[in-house]
Amino acid sequence: MQAQKPSVSLIRANSYAQKALQESLETLLEPLGGMAAFVTRGNRVLLKPNLLTGARPTKECTTRSELVYAVAKMVIEAGGKPFLGDSPAFGSAKGVAVANGYLPILEELKIPIIDFNGKRYQTLSEEFNHLLLCKEAMEADVVINLPKVKSHSQLVLTLGVKNLFGCVPGKMKAWWHMEAGKDANRFGEMLVETARAINPNLTILDGIIGHEGNGPSGGEPRPLGILGASSDVFALDRAMVFVLNVPPEQVPTVAAALRLGVCPSLEAIHFPHVHPDSLRIDDWQLPDKFIPIDFGMPRVMKSTFKHLYIRFIKEPMSAYGKGY
Repeated sequence: MQAQKPSVSLIRANSYAQKALQESLETLLEPLGGMAAFVTRGNRVLLKPNLLTGARPTKECTTRSELVYAVAKMVIEAGGKPFLGDSPAFGSAKGVAVANGYLPILEELKIPIIDFNGKRYQTLSEEFNHLLLCKEAMEADVVINLPKVKSHSQLVLTLGVKNLFGCVPGKMKAWWHMEAGKDANRFGEMLVETARAINPNLTILDGIIGHEGNGPSGGEPRPLGILGASSDVFALDRAMVFVLNVPPEQVPTVAAALRLGVCPSLEAIHFPHVHPDSLRIDDWQLPDKFIPIDFGMPRVMKSTFKHLYIRFIKEPMSAYGKGY
């Protein structure tokens, strides 16, 4: 029996206005079965936006609050209980969310927001046996991944797979930057392993306005007019790389997913709405400078960091054990 093709729903969408965005999301999710195909009554639903920083709230560095609001309402209407969670690069999840205009929606819909720095689970990968994920993410009934389309000065592009790195506690994220060193292939495989472990039920990509240039925070807004959704985060990323006209082998997360056999070819993806051919652009701005994955830290600093990690982070975490 032939395996069913993964579906990636792509549509044109140009507005974050509430009514227009709600209609766009309903159109986007309709061929996937609507929100009811993913959420049933009583489900605890993690909404995982990109909450990178509160420092540049007008530069489209984070997932728009309007999108999170619209998705949260759809979850509630389906009987789910949404909560937000992330492990931002700078500051707390709540602080970054508030700086980016999330407070009114959190209060109106009574949505809790959780910093992913509590109890950890260990993934079951032998290759990345020290990769710890947050218990709150692993124990959610449903995970809805809400990334932003952005260029990235370390990983070329950051899309759905990279957004799930926010389910790794902050200190552990720094450890993996050090552990991977300058090996983009290994870092990409670690991100793929993270995405496979979390296995989001649904990814909705915010590409109405993206962030191009020296991202993830140092670039500029770029209207794209695109929303994308899929239950297969790897297929969605593969489609968006094509839309942005970036060779997949240049994007470590996509290259790793293809290498590991978890990312379908473009021809193996079903597009129920708009085919990426008609959305493709040829002037998306990638970073004009690239930063090493380990931030170019001197060897002595990396050695000190690893020593502190083993003493103060890794050993205390071992008390949590493994999550299965």
